[in-house]
Amino acid sequence: METLFSGIQPSGIPTLGNYIGALKQFGEVQDDYDCFFCIVDQHAITIPQDRLKLRKQTRQLAAIYLASGIDPEKSTLFIQSEVPAHVQASWMLTTISSIGELERMTQFKDKAVKQTEGIPAGLLTYPPLMAADIVIYNTNIVPVGDDQKQHIELTRNLVDRFNSRYNDVLVKPEIRMPKVGGRVMSLQDPTKKMSKSDDNQKNYISLLDEPNVGAKKIRSAVTDSDGIIKFDRDNKPGISNLLSIYSSLTDKTIDELQTQYKDSNYGEFKSDLAEIVKEFLIQFQEKYEYYFNSDELDTILDNGRDKAQKASFKTLKKMEKAMGLGRKR
Repeated sequence: METLFSGIQPSGIPTLGNYIGALKQFGEVQDDYDCFFCIVDQHAITIPQDRLKLRKQTRQLAAIYLASGIDPEKSTLFIQSEVPAHVQASWMLTTISSIGELERMTQFKDKAVKQTEGIPAGLLTYPPLMAADIVIYNTNIVPVGDDQKQHIELTRNLVDRFNSRYNDVLVKPEIRMPKVGGRVMSLQDPTKKMSKSDDNQKNYISLLDEPNVGAKKIRSAVTDSDGIIKFDRDNKPGISNLLSIYSSLTDKTIDELQTQYKDSNYGEFKSDLAEIVKEFLIQFQEKYEYYFNSDELDTILDNGRDKAQKASFKTLKKMEKAMGLGRKR
């Protein structure tokens, strides 16, 4: 069975877009892959974080993973900082990375310009840590969106470089893009991706939004003026985005929805979708609250940590041996 790895930063509450584009799909592939789902808190501290808020958001994200359908009997759910192999392998990969290729990373450029008190070195060395996250589990598949594709390409280059200089120790991962419909756009500006870091809260639905608030955001979502409920991402991005959300939260295809609403107006369509989103949030948050407030969550994370440590240990030791680190016994 091939190995799949995915990591999410605990830097805010995931959105409905994160659920549809990633979390929901993770639950659907657990029977097909040996899955490692990691809460990458060490990535989060590449920019300043409040320690108490970070710990709370780490626990919240673990509960959100489970509420999304991750089964700890099938998958490994764990916190990055609790498995030392991530940072140990990261340093080894950093030593074979060049300043030039790290500075070319688009996310580094975007985040660096926002820093007012100097650029943290962690922003520059973020990609080797991400590469380490992936390679220490002999990962075959990495499901990522367009914004992370450049980092995975660098990971693949570092694997080639390491294996060429030392031994064929590391597995070269493949990029797996989200399936069609997995990209959810902003509710007020459907030409850009829905983001939890958006300054305008009307642009996204948080998975922990009060359900009536989530419904209200759907009712006020931007569409267009012709009133025809048709999927056309280029010419009708607003209604197309809402059709994708509707389809993802129900068992109905977009074609079925277009037929169902061919004689309806946008108000009727958005009113129905608002109720679907409201009911989804109610049910999702019930599961979330159960895990967030239970000791079971700590047991799951403890078990995940132990499984991740065991799985990463062999690759880490092979890397150290290949580079001549430590004593030979």
